Amino acid sequence: MSKELIRLSNCSMAFDGEVVLNNINLYINDSEFLTLLGPSGCGKTTTLRIIGGFVNPTSGDIFFDGVRINNVPPYKRMVNTVFQKYALFTHLNVYDNIAFGLKLKREGGQKLSKDEIKKRVMGMLDVVSLSGFEKRNVTSLSGGQQQRVAIARALVNQPKVLLLDEPLGALDMRLRKDMQNELKRIQQATGITFIYVTHDQEEALAMSDTIVVMEGGVIQQIGRPKDIYDEPKNAFVADFIGESNIVDGLMHSDGVVEIFGRKFSCFDGGFSPMEAVDVVIRPEDVDITDVSQGQLTGTVVNVVFRGVLYDIVVDFQGFKWLIQTTDISPVGSQIGIKIDPDGIHIMKKSSFSGKFGDYSSYSAEYEDISDVSYDHEDITEGADET
Repeated sequence: MSKELIRLSNCSMAFDGEVVLNNINLYINDSEFLTLLGPSGCGKTTTLRIIGGFVNPTSGDIFFDGVRINNVPPYKRMVNTVFQKYALFTHLNVYDNIAFGLKLKREGGQKLSKDEIKKRVMGMLDVVSLSGFEKRNVTSLSGGQQQRVAIARALVNQPKVLLLDEPLGALDMRLRKDMQNELKRIQQATGITFIYVTHDQEEALAMSDTIVVMEGGVIQQIGRPKDIYDEPKNAFVADFIGESNIVDGLMHSDGVVEIFGRKFSCFDGGFSPMEAVDVVIRPEDVDITDVSQGQLTGTVVNVVFRGVLYDIVVDFQGFKWLIQTTDISPVGSQIGIKIDPDGIHIMKKSSFSGKFGDYSSYSAEYEDISDVSYDHEDITEGADET
């Protein structure tokens, strides 16, 4: 069982009377890769800064290994930080950049010996795959190599926690993906707790043991990447983690939901009879069929080739859905769709309901979307309902 290392208890933060964090409760385990994920202004960087000691919460407590550390300054916390701007010393080579903190460090009241410093620096160069680069000037390195120097400099002081504030933001897409794999490898090799801040959901899904989704200074959901993707708690999480079609539905009973006047089988339950719900259907979970075999039928209004898949926008009763498929359907064609029960996820209504999940902006001809309405007396069964 993992040991708890950090706990934020009822932490709130306000700047000039504006609340940016609202009663955050969060614990982080030792050796965990945890990502704080959300859009700009959601409170993720403020949370990181509270953990690092750069700001104190307006209210609430921070515990490190069971000890309250609210008033402990950053340099006395066993935490180091890597920022998007690496802040490397351009007049020093790779070795001296990494060794900089060690030359100032004291252990047992004594400065580290040159041999000990060399041992630690060379060991860290090996961890970040930069062996042989120690004499290179940092300005001659690529962005990814500079990133690894910054990480090595932070890790060589042997912190218990590494804070990373959008460190891949300045890299191009291919290098970002390479560094995602590299960061995860480094974290696993060192066993150090990584707390990572990003607005990029692909980064979060690829690297994290745990994802904390934030919006409006509030934690919306905490969970493993697959759990958050497959079982989002509200429309914001469903929309922010991957692409989602989010439509209004009525829960008739456990395992039966009504969408656009038709009943569909699903695996969710625990709702009141005829309770209004949000229904999430991922674009990859929709199968295109002949119109005669479709549970629903619609008109293709836009097609975009994405390399491996086509993004196809389909109009169903004025609501635009996104379907991702390897098969093209031309604009203007009528198609049917089929959705298996495991492709339908039911959520309770929330303050985010009605704000996400429609793809009108993807279509060539934009039109305002009105609420879906239908006559409950005319409900018909889906063609492939089980």
